[in-house]
Amino acid sequence: MLSVQAQEKSTGDKIETGAKKTGHAVKKTGKTVGRKTAEVASKGTSKVVHTEYKEKVGPNGETIYIDSKSKYYWIDKKGKRHYIAASALKNPHL
Repeated sequence: MLSVQAQEKSTGDKIETGAKKTGHAVKKTGKTVGRKTAEVASKGTSKVVHTEYKEKVGPNGETIYIDSKSKYYWIDKKGKRHYIAASALKNPHL
């Protein structure tokens, strides 16, 4: 005769699983908030320190800034600058 037993999770195992899921969610949210903060800070700094180039946009419609060395760049969602050649700039769609 074959005996089969189901193994139930103890309360401690359930709490540990819940804590892991919560920890993952907090980590993911923290990354999202951190990236958005970096993006907003970078864009704010660029608007104050550098010139916004209103006549052209980036490859996907990004706002273009001109730094003190006359180089063009746009800022991604992580707050990182991406320098771009003048020939790659596009006219804005109005």
